[in-house]
Amino acid sequence: MPIETKQTALKIARILQDKKALDVLVLDISSLTAIADYFIIASGRSESQVRALYEEVEEKMKEQGLEVKRRDGQQGNRWIAMDYGDVIIHLFHHEEREFYSLERLWAGGVPLSVDNT
Repeated sequence: MPIETKQTALKIARILQDKKALDVLVLDISSLTAIADYFIIASGRSESQVRALYEEVEEKMKEQGLEVKRRDGQQGNRWIAMDYGDVIIHLFHHEEREFYSLERLWAGGVPLSVDNT
C-alpha cells in the first residue's frame, strides 16, 4: 500500500481533530478487506457538528487536489460516509456511533496513532 495513502488518512484525522471531532480513530484495514486500506471513524456532538466535520474534510481535501469519490448520508447528518478510494471516512453523531459500533465490527484493524503536532 502506498505511503501517501497512509499520509492522507493521517492528514484527514488531523483535520477532524482540529475541528474538535470526538474520538478520532484511524484503522488500518488493508489486511482485512479489499474495499479500502484505512477507515477513519469520528464523532460529533450534534448533527450540525457532524455536518461541519464533513464540510471541513471535503474543503481541505479539495485544496489538496483530492475529490471525494462517493458520499452518503448527508441528509440526516447522523452518519456520513465519505469515500476517497483507499480511505473511507465515517462521521457519526455520537449516539449512532455507539449503536453501530464499527470499531467492534472491524476489531481486527490496526489502530494508528494520530500525532497532532
